[in-house]
Amino acid sequence: MNRKANAVWQGSGKDGKGQLTTQSGVLSANPYGFNTRFENEPGTNPEELIAAAHAGCFTMALAFQLQGAGFTADELRTEAVVSLEKDGDGFTITASALTLTAKIPGIDQAKFDELAGVAEKNCPVSKVLNAKISLKATLQA
Repeated sequence: MNRKANAVWQGSGKDGKGQLTTQSGVLSANPYGFNTRFENEPGTNPEELIAAAHAGCFTMALAFQLQGAGFTADELRTEAVVSLEKDGDGFTITASALTLTAKIPGIDQAKFDELAGVAEKNCPVSKVLNAKISLKATLQA
């Protein structure tokens, strides 16, 4: 299985502008540039997209872990915060912090922690990131 996305860039690094488009069409010529990446202007940026991918991947991986153990979540809500830090002349993604809040009937804390840990380590996006990955998981009653 292959998934595609395209980037188009025009101009210099700081003053140029780009557009991102995904195969599915969810992103279609969405703007990105220096201002959307480093100055929080409207538009997207690569780190935001990685955060979305990590949150989505981990959450789905946990749903499958729960299913395999005989549980079904009422709700899994995950936030991913990707950290971009200066590294010499460039930048490096150094971390992705996952914060999960879950409502899962009938599961105990130990089983929840076990399955969340397995999902975090085995989701494909966690495996591809060369960064520190942390997970804070809260089970709600």
